[in-house]
Amino acid sequence: MSERVRVRYAPSPTGYLHIGNARTALFNYLFAKHYDGDFVIRIEDTDSKRNLADGESSQFDNLQWLGLDWDESVDKDKGYGPYRQSERGHIYQPLIDQLLAEDKAYKCYMTEEELEAERQEQIARGEMPRYGGKHAHLTEEERAQFEAEGRQPSIRFRVPQNRTYQFDDMVKGEVSFESDNFGDWVIVKKDGVPTYNFAVAVDDHYMEITDVIRGDDHISNTPKQLMIYETFGWEPPRFAHMTLIVNEQRKKLSKRDGQILQFIEQYRDLGYLPEALFNFIALLGWSPEGEEEIFSKQEFIDIFTEQRLSKSPAFFDKQKLEWINNQYMKEKDAETVFEMTLPHMIKAGLLPESPSEAELDWGRKLVALYQEQMSYAGEIVPLSELFFRDEKALDEASQEVLNGEQVPELMRVLYGKLEALATFESTEIKKEIKAVQKETGIKGKQLFMPIRVAVTGQMHGPELPNTMEVLGKEKVLQRIQKLL
Repeated sequence: MSERVRVRYAPSPTGYLHIGNARTALFNYLFAKHYDGDFVIRIEDTDSKRNLADGESSQFDNLQWLGLDWDESVDKDKGYGPYRQSERGHIYQPLIDQLLAEDKAYKCYMTEEELEAERQEQIARGEMPRYGGKHAHLTEEERAQFEAEGRQPSIRFRVPQNRTYQFDDMVKGEVSFESDNFGDWVIVKKDGVPTYNFAVAVDDHYMEITDVIRGDDHISNTPKQLMIYETFGWEPPRFAHMTLIVNEQRKKLSKRDGQILQFIEQYRDLGYLPEALFNFIALLGWSPEGEEEIFSKQEFIDIFTEQRLSKSPAFFDKQKLEWINNQYMKEKDAETVFEMTLPHMIKAGLLPESPSEAELDWGRKLVALYQEQMSYAGEIVPLSELFFRDEKALDEASQEVLNGEQVPELMRVLYGKLEALATFESTEIKKEIKAVQKETGIKGKQLFMPIRVAVTGQMHGPELPNTMEVLGKEKVLQRIQKLL
């Protein structure tokens, strides 16, 4: 086995990049880069019925967007290819032939109906369902009879009896499985395609993968893969099985869970930053020393070690993701943030398809109001709602603010001063609000809260004079006039 660290992320092109798969890729990437090793992407595309036309390109596109640069794959062959399982049949077949020749595997002609009947009988007897070995020792005559019937065989691996398969997992510690709990399992399906556990073990060996880092749901696959390593006399890789990602109810994150967006593409479309998503995902089941939670990619590479992989389920905290993304948004220059928000404003109809320079300048001012509080670029649409609606039902607290006895006089004086402004800019607006305070004697919350509620319909928001400038003179006066 190669002494150089080599890890792999091996997705199936059956859909878009899921947050759980992104974590697997990211942890493999960090592990490889920390140890100055190789990050390999292998495409497990043997289930042709489930493969999507753009499934593979979507994986690569979103991994690249996240900043996960691979060292080897279909586009970077370093001598370990092919990197698609569907193209590796010439590697699998001699090994399958060898197992058959050595009687370590055999052809099974049982139909799906026969297998299901056997399974139901075992369940009825209170036994754990597994293949009972009915075709493990067929005679030549029996095989010939099944072939004559047109039955297509699968190929099953003969599981050794009374064997303990043990490995030291980087996350879970010592893990063991008894071979007697496994029936002889299929290594080649009836259509001639090798099964996952056979192909993965072969691929990992020939690609010299040193460390397999994957989700906890794969741990039951490990003994089958160890059987393949043992039967060929290969040294197995080291294993790390990451804990599950759970939702607020502490249940496994399911693709059917509508409360959480689960695909990288969805966060990308909403205007999340790749470096923020990278940061958030890196903390799903791994923790640094200390309290700091914001790190650059290089900092993560420097501090990432397998010893700090969590043994407890990783909680997907949406608020934490929004907070992390907000931290990154605040660090961006205003023009970058504006460019991120522009497609969202156009899509929502806040700006026309081809905005003029004046409209773009107005958009820049609008975005500048909310840059400090935006969780993601697309949030500009709901945040800036006050600029585009004419009527909004006030909540009880806001209505109470406008019911203050000082409000009629305040609005009358404010309207007069704002109406007289030749230039409706924040600095001038601020001066006029101070003038209103001086003239009426109204100050503090008694002054600012009614103005904010009257103009925006909200009790909280960005700096008031700036907000009023972006709203524009006509709209501000219309809203104040309704209270006169």
